[in-house]
Amino acid sequence: MYDLVEPIGLVPYLADGADEPLMSLGLRNQWDAYFAGRAAPFGRSVPAEVVHAVFYNFAPGEVARHLPRVWDLTTPEAALAARERGCVAALRRILGELADAPGVAHAGDLLLRAATSAPVEGRPLFAALRALPVPQGAVARLWHAATLLREHRGDGHTVALVAEGVGGTEAHVLHALSVDMPAKEFGRVGHLPAAQLTAVVDGMRARGLVGADDWLTAAGRATKERVEALTDRLAEAPYHALDPSELDLLVTDLEPISAAIRPAFPW
Repeated sequence: MYDLVEPIGLVPYLADGADEPLMSLGLRNQWDAYFAGRAAPFGRSVPAEVVHAVFYNFAPGEVARHLPRVWDLTTPEAALAARERGCVAALRRILGELADAPGVAHAGDLLLRAATSAPVEGRPLFAALRALPVPQGAVARLWHAATLLREHRGDGHTVALVAEGVGGTEAHVLHALSVDMPAKEFGRVGHLPAAQLTAVVDGMRARGLVGADDWLTAAGRATKERVEALTDRLAEAPYHALDPSELDLLVTDLEPISAAIRPAFPW
């Protein structure tokens, strides 16, 4: 289900033009659009420190460069509406005629039932998004359901990282090294000052996660595997709302949608 739903959930971040309506609100750059769109369910009054804690994997100070400044430029309500418009338009552009196929509406209904069935306890971003009104259009409902499931999984991923004692910046290093990429070349941390990134890697080395060769040790790889396994287990709950035949039908409906979206993204 992750492989089928994740491409839809990535539309706000990877689809061409998805953030244009957000940018038209007067935002300064794409990271303004990212934080305005994703943090909008929390409303205006939640401070940057809280958003940083929930988003988890940004380096110290990154969130505060955008929040609450973006709320001087627009409102959470306007940001939510613009994000939906941009994502629905982008998704329709990618899917073409498939956007109006019965499978899109049916997949959206099933995904929405799954997403809204999950408990919100311990899932702050999922809970905030879950409290918003559900869009009416078929493509919008599909995108909204996928976003709910993505944030539900993301909250669970944070739980898994915390349980293993892996910090936010460390999570990026752990992922980069697990795919045999030097930490300094990974986009989400490669921009950090060299001394800051070195200190993160040194801290992981002191705990036995990174070796003297700057690659993951066996313990480091085992940690990554446990994080991913727990993330998967914690992401199962929404799908318990669907019986096996509904899950089979959902897979059938999602396969052509996912297949159409994947080539449009720079993976």
